[in-house]
Amino acid sequence: MTVDRILLTNDDGVDAAGLRALYDTLAAEYAVTVVAPADDQSSVGRRLSEDVAVADHELGYVVEGTPVDCVVAGLDELVPEADAVVAGCNEGANLGAYTLGRSGTVSAAVEAAFFDVPAVATSMYVPGGDDWWKREFEATDFAHAARATRFLVDEAVDAGVFDRADYLNVNAPIADADRAPLRVTTPSTWYGMRAERNGDGRVGFSDPIWGRMNDGDVPDPVGTDRRAVVDGEVSVSPLSVPHAAEPNAGLDDLADAYEAAIRS
Repeated sequence: MTVDRILLTNDDGVDAAGLRALYDTLAAEYAVTVVAPADDQSSVGRRLSEDVAVADHELGYVVEGTPVDCVVAGLDELVPEADAVVAGCNEGANLGAYTLGRSGTVSAAVEAAFFDVPAVATSMYVPGGDDWWKREFEATDFAHAARATRFLVDEAVDAGVFDRADYLNVNAPIADADRAPLRVTTPSTWYGMRAERNGDGRVGFSDPIWGRMNDGDVPDPVGTDRRAVVDGEVSVSPLSVPHAAEPNAGLDDLADAYEAAIRS
């Protein structure tokens, strides 16, 4: 197949700088239609609404809903002729296996895979302290992310990548260096989420990995997504849709035992 028309979405909202950076890069070669949330939908995962309000936008459509709402509405109604879906560029990385199901950006790509449409989810790692998310970004900050996404859209379909992978999860460093090589990665399996009572009947959560990445003490080997961005590389993980069945999980004997139990 060839890619002519792209559905572009995100989870940061239609006015996010990262979405505009990808739009400007991709629209130079492709017919790009934006179908994006009206406001920030970060970390909503694959939440689907019962219905959504849709309005025209200068770049396509704005949806009062989630990234998954945007993909379903886009591929089945608004832009059914789309050949590929690109989600991003997210302001903040989506690294590690445990983050993928939470991310609205990645969830948009997963939803596209169920439509059998090639998809790329693109995010940008932003180092910093607790207030990293307050930083203001310009299009030039997304240069590595945009360049890598455009290259993958240009080349991955013809290379047969999507014959073996359902979607690509891309994470790029901020473009504060001239070049960022592309590294094929797997999502890190390191997990360190913490929970702590705060004394007023609530429990707070923290993820210590971000401090370790800032210090350069990332606990992951070369070849993982987190290590790649810390090393100044663009990480691309070829992934499959979740919940693949495992035929050899050892449940056949248990099923037989259950059948015997309910008959007795």
